[in-house]
Amino acid sequence: MIAQTLQTKIGEAMKAHDEVRVSTLRLLLSAFNYEQIEKQHNLTEEEELAVVRREAKKRREAAEMYKNAGAAERAAKEESELRVLQEYLPPELGDGELEKLVEEAVARIKPAGMGDMGKVIGFVKGKAPNADGGKVAQLVKEKLG
Repeated sequence: MIAQTLQTKIGEAMKAHDEVRVSTLRLLLSAFNYEQIEKQHNLTEEEELAVVRREAKKRREAAEMYKNAGAAERAAKEESELRVLQEYLPPELGDGELEKLVEEAVARIKPAGMGDMGKVIGFVKGKAPNADGGKVAQLVKEKLG
């Protein structure tokens, strides 16, 4: 489980004077603690992965916003935090694999139009929970549009 190893990883990062890693791992540990308090039980590995995914998504979106605003230095910091978080996530599917899943979903569900987009996305996310939701939505739009 991820939470059990974080204290050790934080100590290693402190010894290495890796400030970005230390702060990112501390934020992740804090997010785990908040989630544990909210759920009122020890987190399962899947719940921990959901927290890491959520934190990674926040960093990805923040980096994009900072880039659009012209704050390149802040965007780079968000991206470096994202790289640390991605170490705790399973590898994402390639574009080709994701396209195959979307095609399979469309073939099985036979959507009538854009109104069934949620069903198709749900099918794909069920098969590949670590897939980037934005990419999935874009591919589904292209197939249905």
